Amino acid sequence: MIKRAALPLALAGLAFVHVGPGATWLATARRRLPRLAGAGRDDHVALTFDDGPDPGSTPFFLDELGRLGCRATFFVLGEMLERHPEVGRRIVAEGHEMAVHGWRHTNALVTRPGAVTSEMGRTADLVRSFTGVRPVWYRPPYGVLSAEALVATRLHRLRPVLCTVSGQDWTASATPESVMARLRPGLGGGATVVLHDTDHTSAAGCWRSALGALPEVVGQCRRAGLRVGPLRDHEVGSGRGDVRMS
Repeated sequence: MIKRAALPLALAGLAFVHVGPGATWLATARRRLPRLAGAGRDDHVALTFDDGPDPGSTPFFLDELGRLGCRATFFVLGEMLERHPEVGRRIVAEGHEMAVHGWRHTNALVTRPGAVTSEMGRTADLVRSFTGVRPVWYRPPYGVLSAEALVATRLHRLRPVLCTVSGQDWTASATPESVMARLRPGLGGGATVVLHDTDHTSAAGCWRSALGALPEVVGQCRRAGLRVGPLRDHEVGSGRGDVRMS
């Protein structure tokens, strides 16, 4: 039995174990964990989108990716995929990769015990029903992991992955120019880029900033001789590990 005087220390220790992985949303922490950040092949950039599918915006991204001849990884929310299956079917039909972002966009650090595990599994099962294969990747909402989330990824045979660079396209003030300004320094070989194909969890209409920046994102990479594609082609963990994090 824990002595009464030691109880606060024990509780503090448990809290640290729970919230400690959440520090990985910081660029300094991700720099020390390039595999978790998504650093991959030196000749490739992984293009990823979060929070959809959304019939009001995701089809515009699919149209633009088709025009650019580029495929990507879509980290879907289970509630959105269940609500808009026709968009999910189009994502798969057009050759894009589908991955798990959780059932709802909730922070793992403030979610009741067990919820992350069950909702991660529920979303993975739903994704599999669309793709025919078990998904590979899990990215937590807000990029915030918890101890439970890490254990749950093992249970559901998923690989946690964050990003090396974000366009910060979720704010009301975001523009294609501001998104590119954020992304440009980090668009090197091995980078994993995160954008959002919906405003479901962010400022109304902000997805237009990501959509407007998309041609230049792909163009800059290709001018540098880099291929752009989904995480399945990125060989996460194979690069030098010196990708710029931001």
